[in-house]
Amino acid sequence: MLAHIADIPQLKRAFADGLDIHAMTASEMFGVPVEGMPGEVRRRAKAINFGIIYGISAFGLANQLGIPREEAGAYIRKYFERFPGIRDYMEETKRKAKADGFVTTIFGRKMHYPRIASSNPSERAFNERAAINAPIQGSAADIIRRAMIRMDGALAAAGLAAKMLLQVHDELVFEVDEAEAQATMDVARKVMIEAPLPAVALTVPLQVDARAAHNWDEAH
Repeated sequence: MLAHIADIPQLKRAFADGLDIHAMTASEMFGVPVEGMPGEVRRRAKAINFGIIYGISAFGLANQLGIPREEAGAYIRKYFERFPGIRDYMEETKRKAKADGFVTTIFGRKMHYPRIASSNPSERAFNERAAINAPIQGSAADIIRRAMIRMDGALAAAGLAAKMLLQVHDELVFEVDEAEAQATMDVARKVMIEAPLPAVALTVPLQVDARAAHNWDEAH
C-alpha cells in the first residue's frame, strides 16, 4: 500500500520483481547483498520499514532493536535519504489532513482527525501519526473486506464446500475438506488478488500466499 499510495519507485520495482522487500531495504540502506544476508540485518530493516510509517522515533526504534538512540536516529535519517518519497508522502498527508480534517483510503473511505491541529504537541503528534498511517492500513483493511464479501460466492460458483472461518489482519482462515484444499487455495488466492478491482487498479502487484495444514499455526 505504501509503494502504491506514496508512489515510491524503488519499492514498486522491488514488488514487481518479486523481491523480499525487507531484504531490499536492508541492501539499499546498509550496502549488504541480498544473497546470503544475515537475518539480523534483515530484521533491522523490517523494523525500520514498519516503524517509519508509524512515525517511530529514534528512542522507540532504539528500544525495539536494542541499539543506542544515536544509531537508531542515524538509521531513520538514512532511510529518508534512500527513500525521499516516503518523507514527501508523510508531509503532504499531514498538510492535507490539517486542511481537510480527514484522510481517505484508496477507495475513498474517510478517517477524520479533527484534533490534528491541536495546540497540545502530544495530541497533535498522535493525530499526525494516525493520519499518515490511516490511508495505508485503511486501504489494506478495505481490500480484505472486499475479498471477504466476494469469497462465499466465488467458492460456491466453483462448487467448493469450504467455509471461511476467520480474518486475522490480512489473512483469511478456511475450513476445507482435504481433497478440496488446492482448489480452494486457488480460488481464495484469485479473489484476494483481484479484490481491489474494478474500483482501483494497483500499480503494485498484490502477492497472496496460500497454505493448507491441520491448524493455523502449522500453515505458517
